[in-house]
Formats: sequence, structure tokens, C-alpha cells
Amino acid sequence: MGVYKFSVVVEKDIDGYFAFCPELQGCYTQGDTYEEVLENIKDAIRLHIEDRIQGGEEILQADSVSLTMMEVAV
Repeated sequence: MGVYKFSVVVEKDIDGYFAFCPELQGCYTQGDTYEEVLENIKDAIRLHIEDRIQGGEEILQADSVSLTMMEVAV
């Protein structure tokens, strides 16, 4: 069993939480609580990786990640 490390972005809106993994295209989920969305994205990442391994695909991981909030006046 391999251990992988990925970045995860969690956003909150009026409907709950949305999370996605930028390194794994199409890997996203939602949840009613922060804790729920973290468990859901962990499961989604695991399933995504298992599928890639079965398909013989390479699992790429980012060396570093930078995230910032930016305010833009329009």
C-alpha cells in the first residue's frame, strides 16, 4: 500500500461544503459539515487513485502548493 499526499481545497457556501483535489482532475465531493466533506474527499481521492493504479496510470503529486485569497475591485 502506497501513501500519497495531495492538496485539497474546501469551500463553504450556503448549501454546505465543497472540496476538490486540484492534482486529480474530476476528483471532488460535497458535504453538509466540514468534517463530512473531509471524509468524503478522502474517500474520493482513494477511489480515484485505486482506479488510476488499476488502469496503469501514473500518480503525479505536486512538489509544492501555494494558495492565497485575492480581493479584486470591479
